[in-house]
Amino acid sequence: MALVAFMGALKDDPESLSALLGCASVYQSCSQLKEALECLRRARAAAGDSHKEVASALATVLTDLGTAEKLVGAPSWRARYVEALEVDPAHAQAHYNLGVAAGEAGDAAEAVRRYSAAVRHAPLCAEAWCNLGVILRGQGELRRALEAYERAYQIAPNNEVIRVNLAVGLSDQGSAVKLEGRHAEAVALYERALALHPRHGESMYNLGVAAMERGELDRAAFMYESAIRALPGCAEAHNNLGVVHREQGNVDRAVACYQAALQARPNFPQGLNNLGVIHTARGAAREAFEMLQTALGLAPDYAEAWNNLGVLQRDVGASAEAIASYERCLALDPDNRNAGQNRLLSLNYVHPGESDLVCDAHAEWGRRFQKLHAPLEPVPAPAKEPPTATRPLRVGYISPDLFTHSVSYFAEAPISLHRRARVEATAAGHAWRDAAALSEAALAERVRRDGIDVLVELTGHTAHNRLGAMAMRPAPVQATWIGYPNSTGLAAIDYRLTDARCDPADTRQRFVERLVRLPGCFLCYTPAADLPPVAPLPALANGHVTFASFNALAKQTPEVLGVWADILLAVPRSRLILKNKPFACDSVRQRYWQLFETLGVERHRVDLLPLAPGNREHMAQYGLVDVALDPWPYAGTTTTTESLVMGVPCVTLAGACHAHNVGVSLIHAVGLPPERWVARTKKDYVDLARAAASDLEALASLRAGLREQMLSSDMCNGPKFVAQLEDAYDAMWKDYVDGRLASDDAIRESSA
Repeated sequence: MALVAFMGALKDDPESLSALLGCASVYQSCSQLKEALECLRRARAAAGDSHKEVASALATVLTDLGTAEKLVGAPSWRARYVEALEVDPAHAQAHYNLGVAAGEAGDAAEAVRRYSAAVRHAPLCAEAWCNLGVILRGQGELRRALEAYERAYQIAPNNEVIRVNLAVGLSDQGSAVKLEGRHAEAVALYERALALHPRHGESMYNLGVAAMERGELDRAAFMYESAIRALPGCAEAHNNLGVVHREQGNVDRAVACYQAALQARPNFPQGLNNLGVIHTARGAAREAFEMLQTALGLAPDYAEAWNNLGVLQRDVGASAEAIASYERCLALDPDNRNAGQNRLLSLNYVHPGESDLVCDAHAEWGRRFQKLHAPLEPVPAPAKEPPTATRPLRVGYISPDLFTHSVSYFAEAPISLHRRARVEATAAGHAWRDAAALSEAALAERVRRDGIDVLVELTGHTAHNRLGAMAMRPAPVQATWIGYPNSTGLAAIDYRLTDARCDPADTRQRFVERLVRLPGCFLCYTPAADLPPVAPLPALANGHVTFASFNALAKQTPEVLGVWADILLAVPRSRLILKNKPFACDSVRQRYWQLFETLGVERHRVDLLPLAPGNREHMAQYGLVDVALDPWPYAGTTTTTESLVMGVPCVTLAGACHAHNVGVSLIHAVGLPPERWVARTKKDYVDLARAAASDLEALASLRAGLREQMLSSDMCNGPKFVAQLEDAYDAMWKDYVDGRLASDDAIRESSA
């Protein structure tokens, strides 16, 4: 009826503005946009270009018509929007629609221009603010994007699309500030994102990463599991959940997570790398090689995978190849701590410790590392008398290995036997500090708050060391001991505890630290409480002598294996047992058997055993052995003491560096005659092994009493050893109080 009335009015007055606007409104409500457009064009002709109501109505119809034509693919749609803005430059919807079109066409700059115009003319258009944020985020302008999202959210707080986009922006901003070290702010942003969009998997994932970095593994696992429920195909979440499980000791669950990551993304280098690490730890060398080489094929610049390949190569005895892999990692990531320290460790396996190459490498690493760890503020000047005059000396020990580990057998005596009147041991027997979750800086501050006088680290360049904390010099006197056969390279570590047989006065090996030579051996061994009994000499029942080495394959260099082959050839019907983790892998066993065959030894004379399931079972396997063989230039330590306490004497080769001479020191400490067990040349080494094998009666007699001899020797005399150690600490402290650096002359060997 209204249209009829308006049409009638137009018959009377074809230029009636009210009738033309009325007709246009009716046509527009019925979606007859072209008819509405015709009416409005006539109205504009009648009213003139300056009539705002007509211009606005015409721009609206042109915009609606453009949208309709765009939906059906008509080519004229863009011209409609452009004409709308020519009619009414402030028409927000036309700007908005052109912004949508520009975004769809990938023209981000034009989209930003159009959306910005839309919100300028219609500040309450939430959709325009939101879309502006999307485009700005795509351009990397995160701050401006967040501002746009926040404006949209203020206008339409219940709009789901706006809430999701704001959550995404907040999560992105959280990751950005986290890179700047603002972790608490990042977590707050992730949590707000999750409050806006409770199913936002990326925020759950990011909260998992933040929790893992803080050592909150249970919270990290919960967040990763939540992220996986929201994003089942998120390979990163599956992978990181696997990392958490591995940190918590749930290796099987870790493997399942890594496999899920690879199912979600088969060519995922991180998942392949992490599975390779698990296979390496399990001794599954072939599978580990496949995983790591595939990861590096996909990502040749994946620095950590090169490091992990080096670890695998080291484990299977390919130390030269391992060093090359570590150096490839360092070329990609010069400050990679794992690779840098793994390289130093492997240099000890293949080069004499006194060589310039090895000494310079440790010193250079120390100089570079020291620059990354600014020292704490200096401690106050000490009193001029040693603390033992008024209080015990506070000694702190730092180690990740105070469990069933090689280091723990030598650390137990000082941890448990320090006399409280002289030494108060912190992070040890008198006071424990669990520092596993602490950063290097937090650990250094903890040491400083505990008022430690002498801080001793027991790890060197081996796994999970805290040399970063030592580099910050939290204690006035710092030393290194037990865990590593070479210098730390750190100027912040003042002393290195050793003895005169491992490091004689004329040693050519260079250390950054000053050497403190303890009387006798620098080690004190505390055997496990559940030692199996010493087995009878197996040669008496077998009819042949069995030599063995349970040392790491990295220590069994081609030169060492060649000399061991010479021993087998010199002792008819003798056999050799080698035991190590990678011998669980058939391809590794085959490689070693082939190597011995090239040396003239039949494979049936060489038994290659994987690790035993437990320590007691491991120790019992010395019951298969008549004579142990020590490698070089990196001699055994724990393996040698284990063989001795199980009644198995060990042939060792003296050398010119600490790592080479540990066996020499142990043999002397136990009281074995060095002329029978310490060789000076490789020929002498073969002759000593052959001589031991030629007198089974003497070997059986020695075996029967060797454990008791060892337990009653200086090697296991804890109180005596700890007294000497405390003397050394007192001398170190006195040098500090006197304001002079320690030297070999300043701390003299004392008689027991």
